[in-house]
Amino acid sequence: MSEATGKKAVLELDGKKIELPIYSGTLGPDVIDVKDVLASGHFTFDPGFMATASCESKITFIDGDKGVLLHRGYPIDQLATQASYLETCYLLLNGELPSADQKTDFEQKVRQHTMVHDQVSRFYNGFRRDAHPMAIMVGVVGALSAFYHNNLDIEDVNHREITAIRLIAKIPTLAAWSYKYTVGQPFVYPRNDLSYAENFLYMLFATPADRDYKVNPILAKAMDRIFTLHADHEQNASTSTVRLAGSTGANPYACIAAGISALWGPAHGGANEAVLKMLDEIGSVDNVAEFMEKVKRKEVKLMGFGHRVYKNFDPRAKVMKQTCDEVLEALGINDPQLALAMELEKIALNDPYFVERKLYPNVDFYSGIILKAIGIPTEMFTVIFALARTVGWISHWLEMHSGPYKIGRPRQLYTGEVQRDIKR
Repeated sequence: MSEATGKKAVLELDGKKIELPIYSGTLGPDVIDVKDVLASGHFTFDPGFMATASCESKITFIDGDKGVLLHRGYPIDQLATQASYLETCYLLLNGELPSADQKTDFEQKVRQHTMVHDQVSRFYNGFRRDAHPMAIMVGVVGALSAFYHNNLDIEDVNHREITAIRLIAKIPTLAAWSYKYTVGQPFVYPRNDLSYAENFLYMLFATPADRDYKVNPILAKAMDRIFTLHADHEQNASTSTVRLAGSTGANPYACIAAGISALWGPAHGGANEAVLKMLDEIGSVDNVAEFMEKVKRKEVKLMGFGHRVYKNFDPRAKVMKQTCDEVLEALGINDPQLALAMELEKIALNDPYFVERKLYPNVDFYSGIILKAIGIPTEMFTVIFALARTVGWISHWLEMHSGPYKIGRPRQLYTGEVQRDIKR
């Protein structure tokens, strides 16, 4: 729990002073408890919740000024390079990294739930073949509550835990199938002899005609890192959406579907897809210099550089850049668009305009390049983000339901018409 600092903020309203207690967390700025302002007949005003702590959490800490991202206290670069994605999942869910036995047990539980109910496969037939995979994911994940409704008592800790395992295990299957459906290929069922990342790539790219399909270990390692680097990011828009939906008592599948919907926005999870669209618009390496001059003149927007939270550098980007270099070298790809991206990176890392403004390539820039190099179509980028972020969403949902909570009810500053009567 947060601790009172003993300090108080004093707010004077209409000649009356209101003392507001100040609390400290283990890291980050102190927070002012403003709930007593309501008793005075006032609300606080904070569009975008930029200065409002909506909850208390022990899962993830971000210091944007210093470029710090911690999961349960562990730096993200250490997790991405020294732990697997499923180990990171265990950490987010349970608060500690697993022992060898705990890791084996957790991985086995996930494997036991990678299959989905056979009737789920028929659910896909209700979508048009040209539907965006994210549209399919919103519908299919939300529909899981109709197939696994026997463990939906959110007051039962065992029900909550099995649902978390089910979501982490089944999301890769649903994501791969959303791709297979849109390209008209038969669904590929999960193989439990493969690792989490290998299994996803297998379901994505294998076909019945290629029964001996082998997943490139370098690509599997890259995908595992992409999952880890996107696993959680504190109280962002989609996580806050999951918590808000969860505060109503909605079932976890509906809450995760709500998170997927929020993630779909181009200002959130669609950022790496926007990077590739920007590269398409630039066209060729010959146009990069002029494009960057337009950026300086604020005529166009540079996607994949800088970050709303990180004012120095994105700590995930360093690991992602290393992984990007490994993938491109392993595949030996000669793609004009990737060459274009590398030229953008070169200018951003050396041009004083971008260096002084700390407009460094972020995680979305490198992840977009990696996914394209692997052969994953652009419309699947946000689906993979949703796959990775599911563990963060369900971890926050579990944390909220493990203690007392209130239904979310933001207030507003009303600027519409005053009360008036209908006159006929």
